[in-house]
Amino acid sequence: MNALSDSRCVVLGGGGFIGTNLCRSLVGKVHTLRAFGRRQSFPDALKDVDWIPGDFTDASAVAGALTGCDTVFHLVTATTPASSNVDKVGDVRSNVIATLQLLDACKELGVKRVIFVSSGGTIYGIPETVPTPEDAPLNPITAYGISKLSIEKYLALYEHLYGIEYRVLRVANPYGPYQTALRNQGVIAAFVHRALGRKPIEIWGDGTVTRDYVYIDDVVEALELAAEHSGKERVFNIGSGEGRSLNEIIANLEQQLGQALEVNRREGRAVDVPRSVLDVSRAAEDLGWRPRTCFSEGLAHTLRWYKGLGHHQS
Repeated sequence: MNALSDSRCVVLGGGGFIGTNLCRSLVGKVHTLRAFGRRQSFPDALKDVDWIPGDFTDASAVAGALTGCDTVFHLVTATTPASSNVDKVGDVRSNVIATLQLLDACKELGVKRVIFVSSGGTIYGIPETVPTPEDAPLNPITAYGISKLSIEKYLALYEHLYGIEYRVLRVANPYGPYQTALRNQGVIAAFVHRALGRKPIEIWGDGTVTRDYVYIDDVVEALELAAEHSGKERVFNIGSGEGRSLNEIIANLEQQLGQALEVNRREGRAVDVPRSVLDVSRAAEDLGWRPRTCFSEGLAHTLRWYKGLGHHQS
């Protein structure tokens, strides 16, 4: 595979949380860089990036964005775990079918590699083993997780049939700068947003739901390593390898802000797996990746960034 410095890259979903951070990191590291998406959450952050507006379900727009590129970062997710169960047909159309159109365009245009962000939190369903390794059973309990799994399988098919290389990163719960609380995804963004706005924090259930939270800079590093990776593995868990409950996050926030936070507790939800923590040893061994940012440090960075925004995100 090309060295990163020779790569002609396009980041699909470049205006979102992971995409914005990835594009900012890739500027100056790659031969050419384009970002494609419906909108940019923070246009100023992408001022040095060639931005192509378009909808992922529009096959011709996607093909236009891909032309001349050899490396595709596929970060688009059109739904959330909760919304996907409400409209399962729409979920397949906007995620799986749109990705098949993308892969057909990759085949036609000579793309060499696709790096896909899958879901470390939903793909395993209710895990039998925690921390959960990549070869654990895959039994998603959301349509979102099923779509991610379908895309992983189609990537393997396209490598087998047409030689398009792929790498899948099953990312846990990423957090950090440029994450907004607008789509009800991103617990930490939502908590920070409400805490700084002096509004009560809302949680589902008793606060013991436990997740693996990984700082965005570590995720970006994994994506860049996946673009150059030449080992045999294709699928990697990317997380901190540690579990944190909602109650622990709130306690950590209170400690860093030096104030008590008001918490409203609602009934638990069926889509929430009680405990999800990823085993990240494969990424360490085969990708040469380890999470570097401890949680309290990552949370401090995130708080600083939010405060610098003037906290005007609604």
